[in-house]
Amino acid sequence: MIFNSSLFLLYFLPVFLIVYFLCDRKYKNGVLLLASIFFYAWGAPVFVFYVIGSVVVDYLLIHQMSRAEGGKRRWLMWASVLLNLGMLLYFKYMNFFVDQFQVLQAGWFGVKPGEWVKIALPLGISFITFQKLAYTLDVYKRQQPIFERFLDYALYIFMFPQLLAGPIVRPGQIAAQIRNREEQDTVDDKLIGFYRFIIGLSKKVLIADVLGAQVNEIFALGPTELSSGMAWIGAIAYTFQIYFDFSGYSDMAIGLARMLGFRLPENFNSPYVSRNITEFWRRWHITLSFWFRDYVFLPLAYSYSRKLPKEKYLGIRADKVIYMIAVAITFLLCGFWHGAAWTFLLWGAYQGLFLILDRLFLMKYLKKLGKVPSILITFFIIMMGWVIFRSDKMAAGFEYIATMFSFKSAENAIWLHSKFWTMLVIAIVFSFWGGFKTVDQWIVKLYSTPKNRTIITFAFLALIFFILCEATITSSGFNPFIYFRF
Repeated sequence: MIFNSSLFLLYFLPVFLIVYFLCDRKYKNGVLLLASIFFYAWGAPVFVFYVIGSVVVDYLLIHQMSRAEGGKRRWLMWASVLLNLGMLLYFKYMNFFVDQFQVLQAGWFGVKPGEWVKIALPLGISFITFQKLAYTLDVYKRQQPIFERFLDYALYIFMFPQLLAGPIVRPGQIAAQIRNREEQDTVDDKLIGFYRFIIGLSKKVLIADVLGAQVNEIFALGPTELSSGMAWIGAIAYTFQIYFDFSGYSDMAIGLARMLGFRLPENFNSPYVSRNITEFWRRWHITLSFWFRDYVFLPLAYSYSRKLPKEKYLGIRADKVIYMIAVAITFLLCGFWHGAAWTFLLWGAYQGLFLILDRLFLMKYLKKLGKVPSILITFFIIMMGWVIFRSDKMAAGFEYIATMFSFKSAENAIWLHSKFWTMLVIAIVFSFWGGFKTVDQWIVKLYSTPKNRTIITFAFLALIFFILCEATITSSGFNPFIYFRF
């Protein structure tokens, strides 16, 4: 079941909200958990049993771990980690590993590849796995008490607003809210949550899907059909499509949770106004960035800092060498987390390279250039990365980028209609307006504690946009969110 479908908007969500708001407070968590399991099972009726089974096993393992000491505690931690990573590797990456093995067989030994039944990818497995790992590691390090009740832990994993594509919620950010959220369960919170949800829905349906339809056509053109001008348009449009698609989902998830009394962490903060790649990763997919920082980068950096002597390497200070190694490994893993393909690994390496260059000299250089030039240069770097990210194969990505800079003309069979141009301009405006301090402050206030008159006004406007979005979905169908692939 998808947020931007009539089934969800007109049937599931209204029925669930009515039952949830009418039931007694002590039953709300149970109702939410049952609705979340139903929500997941609708799209993955077989895999829901795998996920439930892993949640049960994890709950028991971590309960035992919380009471254990020494070697037993460490063994139980690794059992939980390997269980979750094992499921992720099997379901998400086994097809990729088998394909690469068959390529080696055929290329090196001339062996005909055997038959392999492709493994289906469970919805949201990457996000579910990272939340479970966060809980395991936080409890192991004694940074988070265990969920005493299985219902609370299951709700932490299964809560449907953020189940499929985040934000990636850490246990410490939500544990207290699962137990008690009376202070946040107000009429104002429900209205703020409603218009936050509709803002996200509008981002997806009215902007991202319009841009995406043309992007798909442009990237499908062959090398002889694609002109340099069209290639630039496709790259720019995809850069805004992926932002409005993914930030739209995050807004919908945060809005839905707000309606239910939960405060989920923010996941985006005007990323395209970043003045360097380091800042970009503090603004883009914030919960993923912090996850990799805390569970991969910092442990790696600490480990290498203990092993490497405090001296220079090729004229570079040891702390910078440690940073470079840790960033390179972290972003290769980050790229591979996004998908089982060489293009994602290359994209991760590309991001890691510019983070390293930032640390070495690029950040200082961009700062000297001033705000606007540094934003434009950073945006260009990000856009080139998105071309690699969007491409099915590395060769296709390189070919596309080469076309952008070849000043090549071609007979384009694609007509870019006025709706596309209108939405592209709107996307550009709303992507960069967060760079103005007054606008940024207004957005924060709008999502936190606006005046009652503002809440009512935006709730009314949201109702109009809801009707517009539903009409668009009904007439054109729905497109899945880009990050559902991951």
